Amino acid sequence: MTQSLYQDHFGIRENPFSIIPDPHYLYMSQRHQEALAHLLYGISESGGFVLLTGEVGTGKTTICRALIEQLPQNVNLALILNPRLTELELMASICDEMRIPYPLGTKSLKDFFDFMNRYLLDAHARGRNPVLMIDEAQNLSPQVLELIRLLTNLETAEKKLLQIILVGQPELNHILAQENQRQTAQRITARYHLMPLGLVETRNYINHRLHVAGLSSTVFTTGAIKAIHKTARGIPRLINSICDRALLAAYAEGRMQVSSKMARSAAAEVLGIQVLTPATSVWRTLALALAITGLIFWVGFDPYRTGIKDTLSALIEPLLPPAPESVEPAPVASEPVVAAAPTPPPAPQPSPAQTPPETPTDAPAEAQVEPPTAAPIDAPQDVSQSTGTVLGDMIDASTPDRAF
Repeated sequence: MTQSLYQDHFGIRENPFSIIPDPHYLYMSQRHQEALAHLLYGISESGGFVLLTGEVGTGKTTICRALIEQLPQNVNLALILNPRLTELELMASICDEMRIPYPLGTKSLKDFFDFMNRYLLDAHARGRNPVLMIDEAQNLSPQVLELIRLLTNLETAEKKLLQIILVGQPELNHILAQENQRQTAQRITARYHLMPLGLVETRNYINHRLHVAGLSSTVFTTGAIKAIHKTARGIPRLINSICDRALLAAYAEGRMQVSSKMARSAAAEVLGIQVLTPATSVWRTLALALAITGLIFWVGFDPYRTGIKDTLSALIEPLLPPAPESVEPAPVASEPVVAAAPTPPPAPQPSPAQTPPETPTDAPAEAQVEPPTAAPIDAPQDVSQSTGTVLGDMIDASTPDRAF
């Protein structure tokens, strides 16, 4: 009831943001066009697998619906939407989709293979191109995935008789990368991974759906589109849900335009999270910074001497890598020091009084006279004795010889 109310408020007949994959609202971004081109290329080729993967809600099923509308006239399509089947159930489902007759109660895989092989050969003779498309292929069991690989062995000398398209989530790539699935992975002839929408593509996507529904592109403000893209992460299914709730919020407030605040509130309701406004985010960031600063001050200075610093050091120290051992430098070899030999004391010189009398010789008087030699300073002398001897010599020299 509320949905029809906001449709009357905006003057539209249907919800432009329904999550039902409606090809009428399909926005073919560049990535969607590339994905569709890969599928069409795979169908035109002869044999092998075509792989389309993407995150949940990126529009894989919508592309498959668009592919069905663009199939060539000579294509017979079998679409499997529930891959959680056994091997027998899968073969029966394929035969039902392609209208291949088989007896009721058939329990043999060989019988199903024979029925299908005859049908494929007849279709090839009539110029038909049978295609098997399996959605949600990441849910296939290893046994069923191996059976699908064996279906590609149905061939002629010129081409494969059955073309297979696998559509699934990124987990399908991990399954095919396993060692036991290498034979299947080698038969993939084309693959494409569908990425979420960018900001510009999100704006074009929203405006496209508004235009198809008959609304103006100014219903969502620029800030609202940015908030929707950020919270929905560019996933079309989430964009649809958030835009639907935002239009309902605009109707409740009697407005014809969705603001960024309405968009964040709608995202919080759809995703079940708390979306912070810019002002609240700034204050919370500031409060967190102050709390961390206070904690660092408390631990570093410990004003009340609680011992928390030592406690934290004791807890953290075992977690730290051991410090490298310090290596003492090797002692530098020096030249041996040769001790100087002690200087021997000078030999004692005899005093003049102790000098022995010289032996007279025949040499001339001048040659025999030697200058008096001063006693060394270091030689010990008897001052009184030497003084008396000198005075006596002076008296004897000054007194003339007398005859007695």
